[in-house]
Amino acid sequence: MKGIFLTIEGLDGAGKTTQVKLLQDWFREQGYDPLFTREPGGTKAGDVIRNLLLSREYTGLTSVAEALLYVASRAQLVAEVIRPALAQGRLVVCDRFVDSSIAYQAYGRGLPRDFVEEINRLATGGLLPRLTILLDLEPALREERLNRQGRPARDRLEAENGAFYTRVREGYLALARENRDRIKLIPARHSIEEVHRQVLEHITRIL
Repeated sequence: MKGIFLTIEGLDGAGKTTQVKLLQDWFREQGYDPLFTREPGGTKAGDVIRNLLLSREYTGLTSVAEALLYVASRAQLVAEVIRPALAQGRLVVCDRFVDSSIAYQAYGRGLPRDFVEEINRLATGGLLPRLTILLDLEPALREERLNRQGRPARDRLEAENGAFYTRVREGYLALARENRDRIKLIPARHSIEEVHRQVLEHITRIL
């Protein structure tokens, strides 16, 4: 792969959407033309899967079915979008990737981690990001933010309870400890400007 692959991870509500928007503006100002994509989704088939996964109509979806649907969306995104762009030498930034599945499905749902890792390895062909930005947020602060915004949970995952998000965060922290060279943890409780500054600090080191 001639390009550079970056991912952004974190709990729902950690501010990923805001930081991705700031990154898009920054890259544009610097004269870069990166490809931004997201998970689940990013392809025609993936967007259909995304709607199913996030819809609150499907609260009875089993943990295994959920994991396989995420992997199906990811397999299509890697084959159709990410690998072709990297082969062309492009910079690719993805909102969520394999780390999300390990944190949410293995730690959050309780599926065997080796199972989650194996199905993702098959789906991606072993593709890993060069750099992963992890926006770390305590679940209690996540709840406080959502309550302060005065909005209800927007999708099936946002509606999960605090215990679920505590497990997911533990998964992310475990991944960060195991992959210190790749995963850079940034406290999301800081101001938007400070988080953006730290994000750029890590990204500019590899550009």
